[in-house]
Amino acid sequence: MSRTVYVNGEYLPETEATVSIFDRGFLMADGVYEVTSVLDGKLIDFDGHLARLERSLTELDMDKPDQFDELLEIHRELVRLNGIEEGMIYLQVTRGAPGDRDFAFPDAETTRPTLVLFTQNKPGLADSPAAKTGIKVIAIDDIRWGRRDIKTVQLLYPSMGKMMAKKAGCDDAWMVEDGFVTEGTSNNAYIVKGGRIITRQLSNDILHGITRAAVLRFAREAQMEVEERPFTIEEAQEADEAFVTSASTFVFPVIEVDGVTLGDGTPGPVARRLREIYLDESRKSAV
Repeated sequence: MSRTVYVNGEYLPETEATVSIFDRGFLMADGVYEVTSVLDGKLIDFDGHLARLERSLTELDMDKPDQFDELLEIHRELVRLNGIEEGMIYLQVTRGAPGDRDFAFPDAETTRPTLVLFTQNKPGLADSPAAKTGIKVIAIDDIRWGRRDIKTVQLLYPSMGKMMAKKAGCDDAWMVEDGFVTEGTSNNAYIVKGGRIITRQLSNDILHGITRAAVLRFAREAQMEVEERPFTIEEAQEADEAFVTSASTFVFPVIEVDGVTLGDGTPGPVARRLREIYLDESRKSAV
């Protein structure tokens, strides 16, 4: 069955939805995005995603779309129209379609941002088999631009990283810069040593994950020790356990880092407990 999507103020069948070939998201990757998970037909961490979207737009000197104040209503309507119980809503804002290609930004008065949203139905999202078995990651060089804290649509290298991992028989890649892990291709990275959760501190080097913020808050509320600092691949290989967080995976245990099995090769207790807490608490506050 065809999905209903949203494009610049209209709800449309996906087969009828179009964006100009001159849109700067298509020509220049001049756009930002957010992905919000849906559980039990409700939105998870929506306020955090909206705040990060606003920050990304501000950092790129991009106007808010005209429908910015209606985004909660639009998300809910897409959930209703597409009957989503478990899944995700993808939102993308670009600088718009000025009618021709140019490196210079168009006049914001005459070229308004493009706003696109669509749903992805993912039954069993909260009960993913990978959360029970754990995932394997490889290490790759981080050669992305320096503003990873802005959630842009420049995702070519992370996509290449996913394919490098797949070719190596693994699930994902952790990117390394100056000897230290920055993050995964689409997630924040963590290790656990002696009961202490270690993850890189916030800066321009990593995405300020919405799920990351919630998980660390829940960890501290549960009296778990958290240390925010860089760590190396070698340190990760010697860790008791590891995991990643993202809006689409919540908390996923990591059981192998660049060919080295962690512990007994099964998800560790900290990752399992944090996933349980995150899902329970997020459902309570979902909108």
